[in-house]
Amino acid sequence: MTALNFTNRFSENLPADKESENYTRQVPHSAFSYVLPKQVSSPKLVAKSDCLVTSLGLDELAKCSETLAQVFTGNQILDGMEPYAMCYGGHQFGHWAGQLGDGRAINLGEIKTENSGFQTLQLKGAGPTPYSRGADGFAVLRSSVREFLCSEAMFHLGIPTTRALTLCLTGDKVERDMFYNGNAKYEQGAIVCRVSSSFLRFGSFQLPYSRKDLSLLKTLVDYCIEHDYPHLGAPNKGSYIQWLTEISERTCELVIHWMRVGFVHGVLNTDNMSILGETIDYGPYGWIDNFDLNWTPNTTDRQNRRYCFGAQPDICRWNLFQLANAIYPLIEDVDALQKIIDDFNINYQKQWREMMANKLGLKDFSSEDDSFFKALEQLLYFLQMDMTIFYRLLADFQLTHSSNSMNSESILSFFESCFYDKNEIDEEDTKSLLAWLTRYLNKLEKEKNQSNDERKIAMNKVNPKYVLRNYLAQQAIDRAEQGDFSEIRKLQKILEKPYEDQPDFEAYAQKRPEWAKNKAGCSMLSCSS
Repeated sequence: MTALNFTNRFSENLPADKESENYTRQVPHSAFSYVLPKQVSSPKLVAKSDCLVTSLGLDELAKCSETLAQVFTGNQILDGMEPYAMCYGGHQFGHWAGQLGDGRAINLGEIKTENSGFQTLQLKGAGPTPYSRGADGFAVLRSSVREFLCSEAMFHLGIPTTRALTLCLTGDKVERDMFYNGNAKYEQGAIVCRVSSSFLRFGSFQLPYSRKDLSLLKTLVDYCIEHDYPHLGAPNKGSYIQWLTEISERTCELVIHWMRVGFVHGVLNTDNMSILGETIDYGPYGWIDNFDLNWTPNTTDRQNRRYCFGAQPDICRWNLFQLANAIYPLIEDVDALQKIIDDFNINYQKQWREMMANKLGLKDFSSEDDSFFKALEQLLYFLQMDMTIFYRLLADFQLTHSSNSMNSESILSFFESCFYDKNEIDEEDTKSLLAWLTRYLNKLEKEKNQSNDERKIAMNKVNPKYVLRNYLAQQAIDRAEQGDFSEIRKLQKILEKPYEDQPDFEAYAQKRPEWAKNKAGCSMLSCSS
């Protein structure tokens, strides 16, 4: 284990907090604070990502689960590790919140890997830091299971994300009020080791800007360009503009992926936006079952639905606008910055159109097809159809039907497995579905450049069969809280091949069961963890 090459470029190149005591406070003129994880009583490895272990060159270490548990709960600090918590701010639910920082995340250090370049190992739930704001800095098992599974599920879906290396129990109890309703209880503590080449967020740059600390702001931007965007060359006004342009482009691509697979982040505050365009901070996220652009998994967001499924593109653009404001003093060119923000909308619409065409297996499409795509979304919503199942069925639909043979009975039967309430579908609903399918078949018939089999293969490469449905995660959590971790490992295995048919796991591709519709953890979640 001593062979690990710790580089720690972040802590070696950026200004550190001058105060060494670990207590909650404001931390000016600093990018981070040195802090050690709190020792836990009985660390136990629950799960690990084998492919990530190999990618990071940790196979030798992984041979001993006890050592893994000691290291990745923070009980054992290895030579070269210099643990620290990062300082940043952010807008939360549209309001400036000031200093936030890593309130329960502690970076163990950065390693240089042969296969993945520089990677930072970060513990989530390892104890209080100067940024804990009165909280305890710990995490519980239920939220840690969700973060571990979803991080790896997103990776295998081909979506940019922080990774999850290990999931460990601490042996300690953590008090939480899950829905902030006065029903606090003690839960099992847990820690996830998550991995990324950078944990910088939009809020990392907003905080020094808000404090008029332009020296720190420039230092952070220059550091980010040098280490995360080195192809941009030396930091200057031109590279700053190009830096923001690439962040905008990466963010656009990211949210397109979310919309493609039905993922809802749940809490897109600016401190939860990665400067790399990765999905970060898996809190009250959720997966769309019955299609609904207004659905949010976050109880805190239930009234205003700021972070609902359909609002995610606009919120990402709003967050980019805040980042542009923060770096304005380094550029002082309103038009250049405004163009980047305006281009986000143009790029998003173009990529959304292409994404929808890919989901439908269409090669020939244009802006005139936007109404066709929107009509499908309306149908999915009003007919309460399962988004994931519908698109997989549609890949088979064009192989077995023609516009001349369609009728209400055959269509309802074919799509039956994705209806959440078939009894609510009336004659007008059926006519609308038939009309849309007729238009769809007509479009397919005009495309002669690929066979039906080729189209099905193409559709199934972008429309997953398996996603981490909320109720599946909750079932794994329920078992884990009773000491049975087998469901976590089974889900790991299934979600490694989300686009493939897996005959032994058909039950995991079914729609949400009725019992899960309003069950805690399956329909709505809070930020409590």
